[in-house]
Amino acid sequence: MNNKFQLPLQTMNLVAGFMVWVILSSLLTFIIEDIQITTQQAAWVTAVPVILGSLLRVPMGYLTNLFGARIIFIISFVLLLPPVYYVSIATSFVDLLIGGLFLGIGGAVFSVGVTSLPKYYPKERHGFVNGIYGVGNIGTAITAFAAPVIAGQFGWSFTVQLYMVLLGILIIANFFFGDKKEVKVNTPMMQQIKSVYRNEKLWLFSLFYFLTFGSFVAFTVYLPNFLVNNFGLDNVDAGLRTAGFIALTTFLRPVGGWLADRFQSLIILMFVFSGFTLAALLLSFAPSIHLYTVGCFAIAMSGGIGNGVIFKLVPMYFNKQAGIANGIVSAMGGLGGFFPPLILTSLYSVTGHYAIGFMALSQVALACLVIVIWMYYNDKLALSDQVLKTTPLGMMVTEKKGKIITVNPAFTNLTGYSAEEAIGSTPSILSSNKHSKEFYEHMWNSLNEKGFWQGEIWNKRKDGELYLEWLTINSITDDSGEVSQYAGVFSDITDKQ
Repeated sequence: MNNKFQLPLQTMNLVAGFMVWVILSSLLTFIIEDIQITTQQAAWVTAVPVILGSLLRVPMGYLTNLFGARIIFIISFVLLLPPVYYVSIATSFVDLLIGGLFLGIGGAVFSVGVTSLPKYYPKERHGFVNGIYGVGNIGTAITAFAAPVIAGQFGWSFTVQLYMVLLGILIIANFFFGDKKEVKVNTPMMQQIKSVYRNEKLWLFSLFYFLTFGSFVAFTVYLPNFLVNNFGLDNVDAGLRTAGFIALTTFLRPVGGWLADRFQSLIILMFVFSGFTLAALLLSFAPSIHLYTVGCFAIAMSGGIGNGVIFKLVPMYFNKQAGIANGIVSAMGGLGGFFPPLILTSLYSVTGHYAIGFMALSQVALACLVIVIWMYYNDKLALSDQVLKTTPLGMMVTEKKGKIITVNPAFTNLTGYSAEEAIGSTPSILSSNKHSKEFYEHMWNSLNEKGFWQGEIWNKRKDGELYLEWLTINSITDDSGEVSQYAGVFSDITDKQ
C-alpha cells in the first residue's frame, strides 16, 4: 500500500516545488509596484531561480538513489522555508536575487521523482509513470493563476508567506507516508558520471530536453510580464493565459509518455520538433494576440508531448545509471529556461522586437528535428548490423557483377573463410562443381524475373569439405529500380539429408 502511494505523494511534492519555484515570475507585476527595478533587472529576477533549480538536479538524482526520495523531499522543503520568507520581506533588487536563487530548490526536486518512481513499476510503464509525475508541473500554473488573484486582495508579501504553510504540510506528509524502505543505489557519483558522459545519446537527449522543457520554463516566466507590457492585458488575464499554457503542456506530458510506451519514440519526436519549428516561425512575425495564442499553444503541445517522450527514452537507454542520467538531462532542460528570457529582453532592448529570438528558437528546433531523423535511421542501421552479426544464418552481399562486399561471422563459421579472405572475391570460391550449367542458368533466370531464388545447393568449405546448404538469394534494387546488389542467406542442412 505504501509503495502504491508513492506516485501521488511524489507528484504532489513536485506540484508544491514548482509552485514555489515560480513565485517571483508570477508576482513580478505586483512586486515592481513596491520595488523599483529596470526591465533588464526584472528579467534577471525571473531567470535566477532557474539556475539553482537546474544545477541541483544532478546531485538531487544521485542523492535520491543514495538516501531515498522521502529524505530528499523533506530536506528540500525544509531548506525552502527561509528563502520563501526572505522573498516575502524583500525591499531591493539584491534581496529578490538572493531569495530567488534559493527558490531554485523547488525546481530541482523534479530529479527526485524521476529517479525514485521507476523503481516501483515495470520498464514498459516507465514512460506513462514519469508522465504522470510530470503533471506536477501544473504547480507553475496554479501559482501563475492563483498568486496574482490572492495578491490583488491581500498583497504580494502575504501571498508569498502562504507558501510556507504549503511546504509545512508536505514536510509532514512525506515524514509519515514517504517510503522508508526504498531501494538504494550506492555507486559513487563520479563513477556514475564517467559511465555515461561519453555516451552521445545522453547529450542529444539533453539538447532535446533543453528545448522542450526549457521552452516550458522560459514561457512560464516570460509570458505574464510580456502579455501585460506588449498586449496591455491586466495582471489577472495575463496570469490566466499563462496558466492555460502551463496546464496544456503539463497534461500532455503523460500523453507523451503513453505514446512513447506504445510507439516508436523517435518518430513521435519528429512530430514534436516539426511543431516547434512552425510555431516559433509564427511567433517570430510578431502576430496579433489571437495568432500569438495559437503559436504559444502549439509550443505548449509540442513541449508537453516531447517532455513525456524524452523521459521514457532516458531510463530506457540508461537503466543502470538512471539517477545521474535523469539529473543531467533535467538540468539541461532547466538551463534551457534560464537563457531565453534574458536573450529575448536583450534583443528587445536593442531591436525593439522579439522576432530574432523566436527565429533562433525555430532554427534550434529544426536542428533537433534533423538530429532525431538521423538517430532514427542510425538506430535502424545499428539493429540491422546487430542482426547481421548475431544470426546463426550465413549472410553474404555481392555487387551486381558478383564481387563479395560483406559477410557476417556465421559465414566464416560455416565456410571457413574469414571476412578478409571473402571480401573482394566472388562466390565461386565456394563452388563444389557438382551442379550443371543449366542449374545456374535457372537460378539467374529466377533472380532476373522474380527478384529471388531459393533452393538446395552443394558448396565447398575452405578445407575442401562439401556441404549441402539451403540458400536464398534476393536482388537489391536502387531508387531507379535497377539491381545494385545481391544478398544471400544460407544454412548448413547436410545432416538433414
